[in-house]
Parts: sequence; C-alpha cells; structure tokens
Amino acid sequence: MEAELVALATAGATALVQQMVTDTWTSVRERAVSFFSRGSTTPESVAADLETARAELVDAQRSADAETAADIQAEWRSRMRRTLRADPEAAAELRTLLDELSPGETAPQRLDVHNTISGGTQHGPVIQSGTIGNIHFGNQRG
Repeated sequence: MEAELVALATAGATALVQQMVTDTWTSVRERAVSFFSRGSTTPESVAADLETARAELVDAQRSADAETAADIQAEWRSRMRRTLRADPEAAAELRTLLDELSPGETAPQRLDVHNTISGGTQHGPVIQSGTIGNIHFGNQRG
C-alpha cells in the first residue's frame, strides 16, 4: 500500500507543479486548497503556500533553475504523501483530479485540417497533417 501512496503522491505533485504555470492554475489551485485543507491545515495557509510555491517556480523557470523546481515538486510530493496517509479517502479525490488533468490515451485530440492547392501542376510533395514544424520545400535562395 505504501508504494501505491508514494506513486500517487508523485503523480499528484508532478501534475500540481505543472499546473502552477498554466492558465488553468486558478481552478486547479482551488481544488488543491480543498485537498490539502483536510484535517488541521487552514485553507488560507494552504492557499498562501501554493502561491508562494508558484511564484518561486515561475522565477525558477525564468532563470532555468531546475534544482529549485525539483525542490518545489519534492516539497509538494511530501505534503501529498502526508495528506494521503492521514486521510485514506483523499486518494480517491486525488485520482479523480489526476484523471481530469490528464485524460490520457483514451481521448485523442481531434484536429481539422484544410488544404488549398493552387497554381497549376505541383511537382513536389503535398502533405496533410495536424501539426508540422518549420519545414521548407524547394530551393533555398540567399
């Protein structure tokens, strides 16, 4: 059971830290405050700790400080593990949140692709794809 809690806490901390620097942070933060406020910790204290961690994480990313980012993740992993140990029912809530944050392979992304080919006969490749990086065909001039 301990290995399962460690794995769940690790997945939860990874998702939490990843969400700290996204546009969806506000809604995720509220769920995290609820999760960590079980027991004796006040919601205000948890919210303040989360915002402090977020600010530190944003600064760490700006300065490419991977060590600080790893420390933040480790801190929240420890807090998750303590929360899960103190309240076994918290595991179901965390699993639900993780499922919502990362739907996985069962929900493939659907993209609409529209191509327009003009200018007469084409003597080169025509590619249809959802995403292609910076690719150039033909002669490079200059």
